[in-house]
Amino acid sequence: MMGAPELDAATADAIAGEITRASRHALPLGAPCPNCGTPLKGAWCYACGQKGEEYHRSIWHLVAEAFEGLTHVDGRVWKTLPRLLVRPGQLTRDFLDGHRAAQIPPFRLFLVALLLVFFAGGLSVSANPVNFNLRPINDPKALSTLSPKDRADVDAAMKQIRAASAEKAVLAVRPVAGSKAFWIARVRNALDKPESVLAAMEQWGHRLAFLMLPIAALLLAPLFAFKKGVYLFDHLIFAMHSLSFQGLLLTLIFLGGLAVDGAAWLLLLAPVHLFVHMRGTYRTGVFGTLSRMFVLFIGSTVAVSVLLVGLIIIGLASAH
Repeated sequence: MMGAPELDAATADAIAGEITRASRHALPLGAPCPNCGTPLKGAWCYACGQKGEEYHRSIWHLVAEAFEGLTHVDGRVWKTLPRLLVRPGQLTRDFLDGHRAAQIPPFRLFLVALLLVFFAGGLSVSANPVNFNLRPINDPKALSTLSPKDRADVDAAMKQIRAASAEKAVLAVRPVAGSKAFWIARVRNALDKPESVLAAMEQWGHRLAFLMLPIAALLLAPLFAFKKGVYLFDHLIFAMHSLSFQGLLLTLIFLGGLAVDGAAWLLLLAPVHLFVHMRGTYRTGVFGTLSRMFVLFIGSTVAVSVLLVGLIIIGLASAH
């Protein structure tokens, strides 16, 4: 959890951004406030609180400012993104050392990257519906795509299912109750309406994605437990920058896959970037960085697997 210094820094960053945006078109000192007529002594009127700005601007200025207001992205993006791509360690190191004014706040960058991932992933799914088109096992269209051997296996499986269904009398004597009955009903609902399960998983996937930040920080903490001057807050900032890059990379892969084949090869950039990022941030050697990356990979694989299982369970439980 962030302490008071980090909260103060985040608040100061938000206030500084507002002051910068307000001062670009601020009215001169002493001019009357357009709202109450009080002479201005700064970017805001001290009497009514309204910004002392001049709104007679070109349409292009207004469009640019509207986009900036909606996304909170300003000129710092052109300084932050190139450094995130080629000098990630220095970007994180500068933030931890207090040089923060020239870069986008890490959490804001992470949010934008996360939104881009889900947006691009949605486009990829929409463009390739056949890869995500779930059908019941006995659906005629599904059976038509199977080979004769696979179709025979399906027929044999369906005979066993029908034989099991014939034992309803036994089940009526000893009905299934409690949690077992609940999950049996959930699985049957998923088989009947698989699209509802996918929709629920997508909805909860947005929320569970935020858990990657504390998980990554907690995985990094024991790897640098004996390194002086490194705290959990440092790992959290590193995780925000690292996951932001991974999100942008996934976005590029999703969008690139719509146009060309082989876009997935860009995933090879992920470990290279992580190596450069980790070594530059923590000032570790080659062997120390690689060994920590290996442990981090194992821990991340386990964590992602647990999250996926949890997502499936939540999807089954919340689907209607």
